Amino acid sequence: MQSEAEKKSPERAQIDASHVILVLSGKGGVGKSTVSVNIANALAIRGKQVGLLDLDIHGPNVPKMLGLEDHQLLSENNKIVPVRVSEKLQVVSMAFLLPHRNSPVIWRGPMKSNAIRQFLVDTAWEPLDYLIVDLPPGTGDEALTIAQIAPNITGTIIVTSPQAVSTLDSSKAITFSRDLGMEVLGVVENMSGYICPSCGEAVDIFGKGGGEDIAREMGVPYLGGIPLDIDIRRSGDEGWAFVGKVKESPAWRSIDTIIDTLLARIEST
Repeated sequence: MQSEAEKKSPERAQIDASHVILVLSGKGGVGKSTVSVNIANALAIRGKQVGLLDLDIHGPNVPKMLGLEDHQLLSENNKIVPVRVSEKLQVVSMAFLLPHRNSPVIWRGPMKSNAIRQFLVDTAWEPLDYLIVDLPPGTGDEALTIAQIAPNITGTIIVTSPQAVSTLDSSKAITFSRDLGMEVLGVVENMSGYICPSCGEAVDIFGKGGGEDIAREMGVPYLGGIPLDIDIRRSGDEGWAFVGKVKESPAWRSIDTIIDTLLARIEST
């Protein structure tokens, strides 16, 4: 149980971001970082100024997915300088501070909370249309801290896979968002079937429709499903963004539709 002191919300950080969107999942292994990276890239391609904040302190994968593993965070005028992916996309991650890519981060909650505040307050973010925050699985320290101190939180995106064990945990992430007064912008079902590249037949390896079912059950929007695609796997392993490089595939069309739906949702709220 939280103490009364823990329940008190700390002061909000001051950063120039019109919309802060938290990407959550109830459990690991659902492709949340992949979804975060591709949402950020899709928004940048649409001309938005985007920041991508990787808050998976213990398992930061965003730099790997963007081909930035050899980069480090620099300091200028006592401010952290984000790593540039493109003119429209900048990134901050714990991975940029580690001496080696296999170095663990062995921290307790207060140290993580201090780092998160630094990534917001002590970082020279350029004015942003969107700050996409990729969070670790669950509803622990990182999610609670950013929810309490980030300004202009437009809402959360809940990433799930179709299986019941995943959608059950996703419902907890939805309840977490509501308990902290954050709008749930929608549910994304990742790994939503596999389309054979040879014959075009759709195979529901992990089932299908679980994300849509939990969205309906919890009374939140369903943004869409992203099918398994070998190029999405390849892009994450090789360090290039699937969105912007691969087009006219079912997965690309799904992500494109999700972004259109998300923007429409944000504009309506």
